[in-house]
Parts: sequence; C-alpha cells; structure tokens
Amino acid sequence: MALAGALLAGCTGSSPSSAPSTAAAASAPGTSSAAPPASGNQLEADFRRVISDVLPSVVQITAGDNLGSGIVFDDKGDIVTNAHVIGGANDFTVTLANSTKGLDATLVGTYPESDLAVIRLTNPPSGLRPAVFADSGKVEVGQITLAMGSPLGLASSVTQGIVSATGRTVTEPQSANSPGATISNMVQTSAPINPGNSGGALANLSSQVIGINTLAAVAQESSGAAAPGIGFAIPAATVTNIATQLIKDGKVTNSGRAALGITARTYFDSEFRPAGAAVVSLTSGGAAEQAGIQVGDVITQLGDTQITTLASLTTALAALQPGDKVTVTYQRDGQNRTTEVTLGSL
Repeated sequence: MALAGALLAGCTGSSPSSAPSTAAAASAPGTSSAAPPASGNQLEADFRRVISDVLPSVVQITAGDNLGSGIVFDDKGDIVTNAHVIGGANDFTVTLANSTKGLDATLVGTYPESDLAVIRLTNPPSGLRPAVFADSGKVEVGQITLAMGSPLGLASSVTQGIVSATGRTVTEPQSANSPGATISNMVQTSAPINPGNSGGALANLSSQVIGINTLAAVAQESSGAAAPGIGFAIPAATVTNIATQLIKDGKVTNSGRAALGITARTYFDSEFRPAGAAVVSLTSGGAAEQAGIQVGDVITQLGDTQITTLASLTTALAALQPGDKVTVTYQRDGQNRTTEVTLGSL
C-alpha cells in the first residue's frame, strides 16, 4: 500500500517513560457544559464497559531497552505481541494492568514475517483474563474502536476512533528489531497509536479484540512527525492463527500467506532504474520451480501487477492466497516469457 506523503513507523517505545506506570487515559469526543443526550450517556457507558472487559487483558512488556504492549492469549500465561516489541530478547518483564509488580516471562516463539510473537509468564498468577478475539470478517468501516496499551510508557492508556479501512497491505519499515514485514488485511484506524502501543489491543464495542496495534503513519513533509489518525493493526484472524501455532509447536508451519518459493533481489536495468525482481535461488519443488522459472530470471509482472522491486513483489503476493493460480511474466536472456504458477505457502 502506498501512503501519499506519509511513511510508516513501528509503535514501540525505546525506553520506559518516567510517567507513572499506572496512569490511564481515554480520549473521547469533546463535551460541553450542557447535559449530554441519552445517546451520549449510552456511548460513554459502552466505552466504560469495553474498557472494564478488555483492559485487564492488556499488559506492558519491557524487553531490554524496548517498551511495548501485549495481550493475554490464554490462562496459561501466554501473551501475544509484535515481534518488533521483543526484538532479539529472550527474557522479559511483564506488568499486568491491575498491578505495578513486574513478572518474568520467556520467549515461546516469534514469526517476524507477520510481526507476531508469543511470550509466556514464568509463574502466571491466578485470575488472568484472556482476551476474546473477533471474527475478522465482520470488521466494518465506521465501527468504533478503542486502542489500549502503553504509549510512551503510560500503561493502561485508552484512545478511541473508528475503523477507517480494512484489507490494507502495509510494509513495515526495516529496523534493528524488524526485517520490514509486509502484512496483508490490516485494519486501519483513526484511534491514536503512539510508541509503546505496539502489541496492544484494538477493541470493538462488543469487547472483542479486532487486531493488534502495530504501526502508525508519519508525514514526510513534517520531518517524521506523527500523521494523526492513521494507524494499523494486524487482524485478529492472523493473530490467532500465528499465536496458536507458536504456542503448540514453537514455529509457524502454515502462515496462510502465498509464496513463489524463491529468494530474490531488486533488479536494476542499464540506466540503474529498478526493473523487476531477479531470482537468486529456488526452493526445491516450490511453486516457481514447478512452473519452469529459473535462477537468473527477472520477474516483471504478477497477474496484472507490475513488479519493479522485491518490495513490490512481496506486496503483490501478500494480496494472494496459497493455492491461487497466477500468471507470472518474466525475462530470460532479454526475452519476455509467461508461465502460470500455483502459489505455495510462505
């Protein structure tokens, strides 16, 4: 997805804030001195109910110098978060919403390709509140959302907005903690998301988690300042699929993401302009090899999508599913060729 005049930034804090860890904040529409209408009273009651239901499932995670958020996944102490929150750490400190005492946790597994990870409390306390995850297929534009997490170290903070769009394909910026994952079907929200929100919950008014807060946009023209009202969350379906596999096997064997079965790099033409994705290696028996693609071929089109860089190929694949048939256009020895590929799984 291309954002005009905007870049993307992960929402992990670099260090805990000096603000009190028990601080809570909620942004809501402005009010006047006049008594609000009954509908306003009902909306406020709904906000309070959702916060009461979901906030106990949202935790603060400290991983070395990184500070982020997480969601209690089950009553065994498993917590799902973003892979870029945990970075390369193996040991973590987790603070529950109803406590100021840090609890030890260790790594269960991580899947940077979808920017998700699971950690586990070493001694999980009784009374953990696992979150309820929504049906991603029922998320609609205009639904009210509440984003919960620890922005800037302000634990148990809540902001509100709406679902601005669904089905976004977004490529994260590369960093020391992130390989620059391309993630499909993300939920775009206007609820403010700030550093430290990563891994926290984006909830609906049914007290269900519709996604994990992951990214915020920043405006290029304002030297990296936040672009208000443009944030992204990994959808609940992806979260539950990946987390369940990490908890069961410590790895992901079925990502649900399409793949050609190649390693590639951006190819530059004679005028040093990006002009495709050059195949560096093939997975034995993979989709590309079975379709006759060879090392050295340059992929220039996937279906109707022009491919000029490795990133554009990754983005195009993110919109497809394993098992889909797609026409691949490529160059070999200066000649254009096409082949039909049945996509495999990443």
